[in-house]
Parts: sequence; structure tokens; C-alpha cells
Amino acid sequence: MHSSNRSQEDSAQDPLLEEFVSHLVHERGLSEHSIRSYRSDLAQLIQSQGALEDLSLGRIRAWLAQLHERGLSRSTLNRKIASVRAFSSWAHRRGHLPEDPAVRLRSSSRSSHLPDVLQEQHVDTLTQRLHQRSQAGEQTRDQDPAVYAITLRDEAMVELLYATGMRVSELAGLDLDAFASDRRMVRVLGKGGKERMVPFGAPAEQALQQWLGEGRPALAGEESGRALFLGRRGRRIDVRVVRKVVDEQLEALGTTAARGPHALRHSAATHLLDGGADLRTVQELLGHASLSTTQIYTHVSVDRLREAYGRSHPRA
Repeated sequence: MHSSNRSQEDSAQDPLLEEFVSHLVHERGLSEHSIRSYRSDLAQLIQSQGALEDLSLGRIRAWLAQLHERGLSRSTLNRKIASVRAFSSWAHRRGHLPEDPAVRLRSSSRSSHLPDVLQEQHVDTLTQRLHQRSQAGEQTRDQDPAVYAITLRDEAMVELLYATGMRVSELAGLDLDAFASDRRMVRVLGKGGKERMVPFGAPAEQALQQWLGEGRPALAGEESGRALFLGRRGRRIDVRVVRKVVDEQLEALGTTAARGPHALRHSAATHLLDGGADLRTVQELLGHASLSTTQIYTHVSVDRLREAYGRSHPRA
């Protein structure tokens, strides 16, 4: 173990940590809560394993092993892994580390390959950040309408992905006429060409209306056709662009290991079950051919219940 007797206060004075925090504040624009989480996680790493300039995969694994022995939950371990990944990637890009030691680091695995799921407050933070971003973009709409349009598009895509639990390919394939005119329902073309009608809520509807009214017209061109979501050049959006948008927004949260549009699908399914929806309903909404595929989310909910019990019950 390295510098195990260093105080938390001394750890927080590590020059690389301070430079990274400055990067989070000025270049990433993260919330105070997210920055505190990054600082706390990395200060703990320094206290256990020494200065960040000496960071290695072995030291990271040794630290995580200590945390595991202390009984930390998978979600907490994954958050700390996400903090280390963000730091080591930044430090390598800036030339502070000769290689990225965390690039081969995997998140704490769950039995049966259970998916990473966002907590409801994380979804709230995610959507609020996107809404604030689009509101800020409105101030410069006249100077660069395409940039403003993209902020509206990104907000609408994330809201719709979470509201419906649809696959990223299904979102990219949506046309303008996929929506029922008198109710909040969207017609989704799933695997095997099977269609299903999926409801969505008021926040997604509002984001879609703003995208259609103010965003899409700014990007639309001769090659747009009837595509709902468009890329910068006016063509139907590519699934890779959607993945990049969602990845960047989830990484910016700094509080979850969940990544990609599928994390929003997992989260929607789990939150529906947590809220009392029955398994058959969730199966229909997600477009699963087999109920056994949907049943994985019952395990996610039970896993979360067990974790909450262990954290909260005095005799757990």
C-alpha cells in the first residue's frame, strides 16, 4: 500500500487532481455535486495508493479490491470506476500519464449480465441538463440556428428513448407520420418488421414539439425525406450519432457507469416494473418476442431492492 497514512485533506492537494477538477469546472461544466463526487473518489484513491502521477492499473485494482472487501455496493464501485476512467483518459490525453491505465478496467460485473440502470434522480438530472442546454442555445439561435437545432434534437431524442424504452435503431428509423395525432403514442417498427404502438409522456411530447417546430426546419434539406430525426447535413440521423450523444451526456453525469441508448431502455423497463407495471405490459412496450427476455428486469429490480435493504435496514 502506498501513503496509506495520508489524510483526505492532503490527498485533495494533489496537483493533478486540482488540474482535473479545473477541467471539470471550466471545460466540462459539470454540476457541483458531480465535481464533489469525482474529487472525493480520486482523493480516496490518492490516500490509498499515492499520487495520481504514479497511477497504474495495478494500483487501481488494489484500491478497488480494498473497497470491495469493505462491502461497497456494485453501483458505488462502478461510480468510482467511472471517476478513475474519466481522470485517466484525461490525464493520458494531456500527456500526464504515458498510457491510460484504466482503459482495460471493467465495471463491477453483475450476475446474469444484468444491465447498468440509471437511478430516477439521475434521469431527472440528465433531462434537466439537456433542457438547460437547449434554453441556453436559444440565446444564440440567430447567430447559429443549426447549433440550436441540434440541442433541441438531442433533448427530444433522450426524452423519447427513456419515455418509450425503444431501441436506438427504432428511434433512428422513425418517420414524421409515426405519431398518432390525437394522443401521445408512437408507432415503432421493431425487430422482424413487427410494429407496436408505444405511449410516451408530456416531457417527451414537449421536447418533440419544440424540435419539430424550431429545430428540424433548421436542418432539413432535400435528403431529409420524412425522417423524424436528422443529422447536421439534413439526412436521417445515424445510430452512431445517437449513441455518441447519449454516451457524452451520461458520462457528463459523473455518477453512473451506465452508457449508451440501451442504458435508457434498461432504465425505462426497470422503472416501469419498480412503479408497478406488470411483466406482460413491459414486454409489449419493449417489443420483446419472449417473456424470458423481459424477466431480466425483474432481477434488476430485486437487486436494487436488496441493495436498498442492506443500506437502510438497521438489522440488515
